[in-house]
Amino acid sequence: MKTLGLGVLGLGEGRSIISGGLKSPLWEVVRLCDTNEKIGHERCAEFGLAPEKFTTSLDTMLADPAVDVVGIYTPDHLHAEHVIRVLQAGKHVVCTKPFLGNLERATEVIAAAKASGRRVMVGQSTRFFAPFTRQRQHFETGVYGELNSIEAYYNADHRWFLAKGWAKTDSFKWLYGGLSHPVDLVRWYLPDIEEVMGYSRLSENGKAGGLVHPDTFHFIYRAKSGKIARVSGTYSSPVTPNQRDSNMSCVLRGALAAGQADYYELRYSWKTDDQSVVETFEDKDDYYFRFGGHSHHAGEYQNYIEYFARCIAKHEDPHPGVSEGIVTVALMQAMEESTQSGQPVKLRDVLARHGLEDLLG
Repeated sequence: MKTLGLGVLGLGEGRSIISGGLKSPLWEVVRLCDTNEKIGHERCAEFGLAPEKFTTSLDTMLADPAVDVVGIYTPDHLHAEHVIRVLQAGKHVVCTKPFLGNLERATEVIAAAKASGRRVMVGQSTRFFAPFTRQRQHFETGVYGELNSIEAYYNADHRWFLAKGWAKTDSFKWLYGGLSHPVDLVRWYLPDIEEVMGYSRLSENGKAGGLVHPDTFHFIYRAKSGKIARVSGTYSSPVTPNQRDSNMSCVLRGALAAGQADYYELRYSWKTDDQSVVETFEDKDDYYFRFGGHSHHAGEYQNYIEYFARCIAKHEDPHPGVSEGIVTVALMQAMEESTQSGQPVKLRDVLARHGLEDLLG
């Protein structure tokens, strides 16, 4: 299997994929790019990369024939432009979540992907974290039976994040930047969501920290099948101790079993009528969390770029890809509209306004 050359665009959030690429036998980190020259030199020094591998020019990175794939880890509102430019340069794309900051250029992204013939993957890293991967594998064996409901949440004290200047601008929204994790987990199991209703608010801590948009959320989904789900998140407040409740979890409740995957605890718990089991993955803590405490989860990134490499080698589309990524953005837009109107919002209506309703099939 061919070793792929990885270029990384955006070296703040891109720190984990650099680690993943360097540790993987399937990848070689060949270029780093950021408009901030200081952070570029810091990353080269941190990971032992030659200084000449860093550039402040995206054009220089895209002109490098050693770059097969570009990982995009820039601020959310820049994703559409960067995805299009990378595809037009003939490179494959892995883009961090959310895939797009909004739907304004979604049709352009779809057209660029089709015209390029290259693969595009949305880096929904949580799918590739041990407890959630195990939960999905267990679900696919049929142990849960028919699902009844799904709950997913992500609560984190991210007041430190406000040190990033762009986090306090109008373009940054926690609904897209943080809540996209539990939203994607629910869509993984419930792809036919048709309507959403929810509420949001900007907390006192968020106001004091300079946030422009809400940081506290609760939503209910209804699927075409009649199944329901719940998504919630808070981002500027203290969280409960991990021993009591995980900051990020996905709960499946089915006819035959119920189970919960917990993030920081590296734990998956499940129960049927006959047994109750707790599976743990503490031995993988050093693999997933390599630096910065638990603030950078590089193991997930390595897992998903290795999955992406296998997809490229087999000429298969990865999941989530372009269509799934765009529908998830549309769902988050529907969620945002619901908080503003105080009314349920249909996903198809949001997609239709942008000529994207065909993505629902």
